[in-house]
Amino acid sequence: MIEVKNVSVRYIMGDFKDIGLKEYLIRKAQGKLTVQEFWALRDVNFHVNRGELLGIVGSNGSGKSTMLKVLAGIMPPTKGSIAVKGTIAPLLELGAGFDGELTVKENVFLRGAMLGYSKAFITDQYEEIIDFAELKQFEDVAFKKLSSGMKSKLAFSLASMVSSDILVLDEVLSVGDIAFKKKSEQRMLDLINSGVTTILVSHSMAQIREMCTQVLWLEKGEMKGIGDTKEICDAYEQYMSKK
Repeated sequence: MIEVKNVSVRYIMGDFKDIGLKEYLIRKAQGKLTVQEFWALRDVNFHVNRGELLGIVGSNGSGKSTMLKVLAGIMPPTKGSIAVKGTIAPLLELGAGFDGELTVKENVFLRGAMLGYSKAFITDQYEEIIDFAELKQFEDVAFKKLSSGMKSKLAFSLASMVSSDILVLDEVLSVGDIAFKKKSEQRMLDLINSGVTTILVSHSMAQIREMCTQVLWLEKGEMKGIGDTKEICDAYEQYMSKK
């Protein structure tokens, strides 16, 4: 379903971001432009078969989220290639796309449209969405008045109504309280067990160990290992214990 070959991602950093175009061109012509390269990923290779769940682990800044953005088509690789068979549903930055002034109900339709759902689909699934998010009594409340946990529940409930071949998940199973986390994990397991191919980034090693069929370990943008879940998780946890 997914074939990643020699993927690298480079960020260019420097003082050009704080100056105008004219000043940028002048400094560049004078050789006084200060820029610095940062490679978020370097020569990453892996493949994921249909129905598999690949977990991605690594310390902060290791390139996990960058890898997900590349897989989701949000960010093109600087080098290398990605081949994907099927449709991708990226569940990244769950809280994005809501309007604080609108009610919870209005935001369901707004965010649903942004996720590509039709109005008819949202209308048909509305009760399930709002019930799963445990927000039935708040549907006429302005979104900005919800707690951060309640906002996350609604975001997850909407995002997980996907019907795609591939799921790309970034820490989406850590929202809400303990009971909601268990419920969200079960929803994801149901999707995965239906044959959906999944890429999961999580700081919860228990989730990675329980759910993933294989694991990719990234560190400072480079592959430290890929393969058997227990083997990679054991090696990663041993490495982290020495930091």
